[in-house]
Amino acid sequence: MPAKRHGGAHRHGRDRRAAVIHAPAGRPRFTGEAPSAAVVGGGLAGIAAATGLAERGVRVTLYEGERNLGGRLAGWPTRLADGTTVTMSRGFHAFFRQYYNLRGLLRRIDPGMETLTALPDYPLRHGSGLHDSFARVPRTPPLSALGFVALSPTFGVRDLARMDPRAALPLLDVRVPEVHERLDGVSAHDFLARIRFPEAAHHLAFEVFSRSFFADPRELSAAELVLMFHIYFLGSSEGLLFDVPSEPFPTALWDPLAGYLAGLGVDVRTGTPVRHVRPLPDGRIDVEAEGAGERASRHDALVLALDGAGLRRLVDASPGLGDAPWRASIDRLRSAPPFLVSRLWLDRPVARDRPGFLGTSGYGPLDNVSVLERWEGEAARWARRTGGSVLELHAYAVSPDADRAAVQAEALRQAHRVYPETRDARIVDERHEWRADCPMFPVGGYRDRPGVRGPDPAVTVAGDMVRTGLPVALMERAVTSGFLAANAHLERWGVRGQTLWTVPRTGRSPVLRRLAALGG
Repeated sequence: MPAKRHGGAHRHGRDRRAAVIHAPAGRPRFTGEAPSAAVVGGGLAGIAAATGLAERGVRVTLYEGERNLGGRLAGWPTRLADGTTVTMSRGFHAFFRQYYNLRGLLRRIDPGMETLTALPDYPLRHGSGLHDSFARVPRTPPLSALGFVALSPTFGVRDLARMDPRAALPLLDVRVPEVHERLDGVSAHDFLARIRFPEAAHHLAFEVFSRSFFADPRELSAAELVLMFHIYFLGSSEGLLFDVPSEPFPTALWDPLAGYLAGLGVDVRTGTPVRHVRPLPDGRIDVEAEGAGERASRHDALVLALDGAGLRRLVDASPGLGDAPWRASIDRLRSAPPFLVSRLWLDRPVARDRPGFLGTSGYGPLDNVSVLERWEGEAARWARRTGGSVLELHAYAVSPDADRAAVQAEALRQAHRVYPETRDARIVDERHEWRADCPMFPVGGYRDRPGVRGPDPAVTVAGDMVRTGLPVALMERAVTSGFLAANAHLERWGVRGQTLWTVPRTGRSPVLRRLAALGG
């Protein structure tokens, strides 16, 4: 059965100290003839940008190269060996309570947030036998961090005595965007070593979070890791509570959002990759897409809401776009190493007490395990009908040279260690998705990431790799940047944009801010 709602995602209010980012003032919307905008990319960032523009009366065309909306959260049908048609996707995503702007987007289609189901915990397990849980950790800073230390088995008195409190002071008052100036030149691994963070806690907690960026901690900028600490611990009272869609992504998100955009008059063109764009002397943009023949579409504004590789390709194919420094910085963007999502349909259930999601460390390539029928209706219906289970395994930051079949086999072997009852299960069917299109946030790479605004005021950029100057990450950064990209165009036209929210942009505790100041 799907997980019960624990408090209800739809009844949760915003942190009272959340920061508001007011949109520039202007008239409420266009009346009469309105400008046109092209949005390239139909993931979260592109859908947010299209929403922000179309709600103000802009004529929007949304181009998506794949057959389905959703970007890295897309889903598609697949037929199993038993004849069942199910939905495959790129796997589990946690919709954290701090994702205010993502939730604001979803409320357009689901005002009560009924499509999200709360999971009760973010449990972690290490191959050595250590377990961590966030269910009993207080949510209000600084008690959240203190509670984690007190409750975690990875912290002992000797560990605390060994830590370098002065080196750890940046964690107490994270300021955005200054954190990138201070720590972008240090790796996440080296930062934790510098503060002498307990090795067990390093592996069990921070490594799990750093690998949510699909990167090895030795390659990840410490600024991103510290920003995550701020977002989920000392900067927010939301803690690590999160929700998940109670049905596959297309049913819960993309089909309703496509209908909402259509209702606003958005021309949604899936299966239509954009080949190149050409800025014109009058400030408008020609967009040439596959399937459109030789005729380009002309627009007054352009939002590039692509992943890093897609953005590089389009900029490279559009020599008139931007200036030389901007183009060079786009060309230096890199993707994180490959990752694997294995979904297994088993002929028998996993133990009833298994959590819907479990983060793992010390289990070879295996980074987490999900039991989908604990929350997803489609999986629950299949499991109920067959008496089986739907298991999902993730492996992040896999070496590009790795033998992929061997990684898949080892991830499954490690899953048998985690949940021994699965060893004897017969795999009814399986799907393995290999991708390498998530952004890389390398040491020293912050300045090369594009901002929302670029050298051409008619062109904005959105996505989870974009510099926003705000304390957001992952899916929330994608949505926030999409709304910011729309706001930038609306501001040019004198139309009011979308008001946004984030966790506080500085440490929320005056006491901790004073302590942090001791570090210079």
